[in-house]
Amino acid sequence: MVLLPASRPKRHLTAAEGYLMLEMPVQALRELSHIPEDDRDSEKFYRLLGQALQLAERYEESLEAYRDAFDRDPENLTTLMGMAWCFKRTDQLPSAISIMELAYQHHSDEPIVLYNLSCYFALADDKTNALSWLGRALRMEPRLTKLIPEETDFNSLRTDKDFQFVVESAEGNSSQNS
Repeated sequence: MVLLPASRPKRHLTAAEGYLMLEMPVQALRELSHIPEDDRDSEKFYRLLGQALQLAERYEESLEAYRDAFDRDPENLTTLMGMAWCFKRTDQLPSAISIMELAYQHHSDEPIVLYNLSCYFALADDKTNALSWLGRALRMEPRLTKLIPEETDFNSLRTDKDFQFVVESAEGNSSQNS
């Protein structure tokens, strides 16, 4: 009788991470499926599962995995941002905003958190909050202005003079810091 070596969960997690970096969710999901049920009780497993399902555009399933990751580590930025992304894509914008506000409580030094809050408030037609968060994000990281031309979340604000002022002010700061 030939005994096969036991599955190595860490190796499969590492492989899944690599596939996710390459934006290959099917392969990442395959690696995660090789991890025995008994070894799936980690924040990392569920976070990677959430990311893979998110990349595969299976947002409801992704939210379930992210919730399991959140239960194990409610401060993980990747989990929080992934949850918000999936809430947005499943038409649960208030939940996306709430999760990003929670992310801000733990990661106020991350400009992308403030930027994403701005995006979600723009989608919610809350101009005041959208511009407030955007201004703060751009003051922290003026190079984020490079994302704005392609950011469809801001479409409702593009012709707004206050929005244009916030963006142009940051672009001026960005060119001065270069």
